[in-house]
Amino acid sequence: MKLLLDANLSWRLIKPLKNSFEDVEHVNELPIAQPAKDIEIWNFAKMNNWIIVTCDEDFYNFHLIKGFPPKIILLRKGNLKTEEVATLFYQYKKVIKAFHESPHLGVLELV
Repeated sequence: MKLLLDANLSWRLIKPLKNSFEDVEHVNELPIAQPAKDIEIWNFAKMNNWIIVTCDEDFYNFHLIKGFPPKIILLRKGNLKTEEVATLFYQYKKVIKAFHESPHLGVLELV
């Protein structure tokens, strides 16, 4: 499972999330023009089989129009500290894995 952290999330999440998830990258490290536009991130994730992790509703709107892939994990918890986001992912690790494996689900909302 490959998680792509959107610009609205800290790059500092990479290290703690790599303890539980195989591959974690931040959009600022992608080989695309920076700052990356949402549609460029969407297209990159789709072409390279990444799950987008974001707080940005625009990706949800893309999903409504374009469907999936890519899959999206949408955080709806408000402003959380980096450690709190990492803890949330640990708590939902089994749910996230099931979401990743499901061919029928395109959006996972963590609230």
